[in-house]
Amino acid sequence: MNSRTCNLRIAPISLALLAALSGACGDSGDGGYSSYSVSEGGGDSGGGVTGYDSSPTTTASDPTNGSSPTSGAGSDSAGNTDGGDSGNTSGADTGDATSGDASTGDASSSTGTTGEAACDIETPVVLYLSPDDSNSTSSPVQVREAVLGDFGGLNGVPIRTWEFMNYYSFAYAAAEPGQVRVTPELAQFQGQPDGQYTMQIGISGEAVPAADRPLMNVTLVLDESGSMQGLPIEMEREVCRTIAGSLRKGDIVSMVGWDTSNAVKLAGHVVQSANDPTIVAECDALESGGGTDLSGGLNAGYMLASEHFTPGRINRVVLISDGGANAGETDIAVIAQGAGDQGQDGIYLVGVGVGTSDSYKDELMDVVTDAGKGASLFIPHKAEATRMFKDRFVSTMMVAARDVRVRLDMPPGFEIVRFSGEEFSSNPSEIEPQHLAPNDAMVFHQTVETCAPALVDAEASITITTRFQDAVTFEQREVQETRKIAELLADPSANLLKGAAVFAYAEGLKAIQSGDPAGKTRALEALTLAEAALPGDKDLAEIRAVLEAL
Repeated sequence: MNSRTCNLRIAPISLALLAALSGACGDSGDGGYSSYSVSEGGGDSGGGVTGYDSSPTTTASDPTNGSSPTSGAGSDSAGNTDGGDSGNTSGADTGDATSGDASTGDASSSTGTTGEAACDIETPVVLYLSPDDSNSTSSPVQVREAVLGDFGGLNGVPIRTWEFMNYYSFAYAAAEPGQVRVTPELAQFQGQPDGQYTMQIGISGEAVPAADRPLMNVTLVLDESGSMQGLPIEMEREVCRTIAGSLRKGDIVSMVGWDTSNAVKLAGHVVQSANDPTIVAECDALESGGGTDLSGGLNAGYMLASEHFTPGRINRVVLISDGGANAGETDIAVIAQGAGDQGQDGIYLVGVGVGTSDSYKDELMDVVTDAGKGASLFIPHKAEATRMFKDRFVSTMMVAARDVRVRLDMPPGFEIVRFSGEEFSSNPSEIEPQHLAPNDAMVFHQTVETCAPALVDAEASITITTRFQDAVTFEQREVQETRKIAELLADPSANLLKGAAVFAYAEGLKAIQSGDPAGKTRALEALTLAEAALPGDKDLAEIRAVLEAL
């Protein structure tokens, strides 16, 4: 997502409805939401919420998939695994480990006489957050194309909330070169229960113009199997040509095509200029036919990438496929090994799905890009190829900060009850670090609440600590932001309101998939508030078009 500076205030009348939306995502049998109605009053106090059920919600439920919000592999509402690795200890900050209940993010281990967790007012809460790769954007594109294009509905479409937060743009200011910027936001909207807050955290990378980016080593692994016939092969050629147009003199490009065998088309070709004729000719010559030997193609691609590996450059493998193959354990091991351990340079994967939303097999890219520490994309037409590999080429292909780990410290009694990211836990070994791209931001949107609201006084604060490695030198760095809760509450932003709309959109789509039509209503209500704060926003216009077509 692109970062733009913006400072818009939210009108008080907008806050009432968001309160209902924030507090309405409980664990009820009608799709997990409480019911409410809205009445608008006059004066500066804005609208009021009437009939709002502010009873405590069940906190062990992950809003992204209806299951426990711990780290590790889960499943989305369409039945696709998210590729999480609950056993991965890479980059774990074990020195900061707490002994909390990882299944709920609750730092308390004591229980009351009813068997429910007692309110721990002594132990500070420490949680570790992961959004998945900040550039994985496949899910919202599949949704948009399914509804507005070729499929006409949501049946079978994967919905991963964190990818919606990745795809749509937020106006967080860029970091200084070599750093990240942490922007915490907090609101307690009218109608929210006492002690419940809506929190959003933006972790933004530095701004890097395309003309100033470092040189790359790019290896294209191109599916030429029989299932690629028609639109998939056309889109593969389009992505290939668009990448060629974004390259610069001195970049190194290798290409391998695969079906039942694999053929090296280019090996270590030094780019002479954008739209290098040699590369464009190979893109145009791509043809579908034969079986599918993903294993051979991946192995050949990683071998080429390793042969031409250049320290100090971003080394990327770009796998383009309709997903019509299976990645075996051996292939995943090759990808993961190529991605490198902490403190080592690596070869990072970008998985590009092509075809139509009803024929694309999402599972393959979700699994292999998770192993390859890279982004999963879906490219159904030329406009999306342009968006991701021309307009967003730097953020799609580059790395600004490696192995980003986000730690959230809150006062005793706090917990996360709804979360937009892929995973969170009180145990850092359960959270896999992720890379952050330039011109981009990781955005975490969550609802937090405390069992001891009386303890939230003028001095109560939250701290966000972001640890990462410099993209070139691997130097360990840390940025910490501590803000008093009272100070944050005084200044809600349009970014937070847009985040609430995107979150409600993704969760509303899941509700619709599960047979709850009220999910659309809730999403439209949140969207209306965001549109009032950001008139003319293209992302919000796209969201409205999808919702109104359902």
